[in-house]
Amino acid sequence: MTTASPSDSPTGSPTAASTDAPATFLDRVRRRFAAGPSDGRLGPTVDAARALELVRAGATLLDVRENSEWTSGHAPAAMHVPLARIDSATRRLRTDRPVVVVCASGMRSRTAATHLRGLGFDATSLSGGMAMWQRAGGEVRR
Repeated sequence: MTTASPSDSPTGSPTAASTDAPATFLDRVRRRFAAGPSDGRLGPTVDAARALELVRAGATLLDVRENSEWTSGHAPAAMHVPLARIDSATRRLRTDRPVVVVCASGMRSRTAATHLRGLGFDATSLSGGMAMWQRAGGEVRR
């Protein structure tokens, strides 16, 4: 019997289940792009509708755009910390609540969410950024 290797898990940690054969490439791809980890934590990205649900349920919305982008329009409940200063955000974030990270398109928020997950936060990136947030009905204040 062969146990799945740490690289087979989307989080890089060993999986609890054992298999009779090594995971196939397709198995690893399916796990990588599944809706979220089986331990109840958030996956690496969420769509805007799910992000709205999470924020309404108490998740922190963290906006990592630059100051000029923030002043052009932001979610009223968002915490603003530009990506370059993401480490300063950890002092203000609660480890007991999920973090939804947003930027203009989703690129910087993925970087920030990955960094925060590495520090132990349950963080995810809003896919599509502020445009998708607004399109899904998220409030934006100018």
